[in-house]
Amino acid sequence: MNVAYYIVGVLAALWIGFSGYSLFSQQQFVVEPLEQYGVPRAWWNWLAMAKSAGALGLVVGFFVPVIGVAAAVGLILYFVGASATAIRARSYQTAVFPVLYLVPAAATLALQLAR
Repeated sequence: MNVAYYIVGVLAALWIGFSGYSLFSQQQFVVEPLEQYGVPRAWWNWLAMAKSAGALGLVVGFFVPVIGVAAAVGLILYFVGASATAIRARSYQTAVFPVLYLVPAAATLALQLAR
């Protein structure tokens, strides 16, 4: 179980960290949906920092478990909110994308709690 936790945790951190980087660098595939959803530009850097901090927290959780749990829970809440935002904007075809980030964060949390 420990090996699975580390593999899933690292992959989740890389995947979510890439998402944070993509928002920091304002990649079109990230910016376009945010504009469509009506997310204010002033929030973008804060959202990117939240994703990046969560990704870093998953890795720190290998050494300080409470940080990993907090990071995973925070990321799960973040991506539930992102899905809700997409659904609220009636962008049903893109509402699934935040779930692609939520699942690895949830799997990391489940594996960490199972240790």
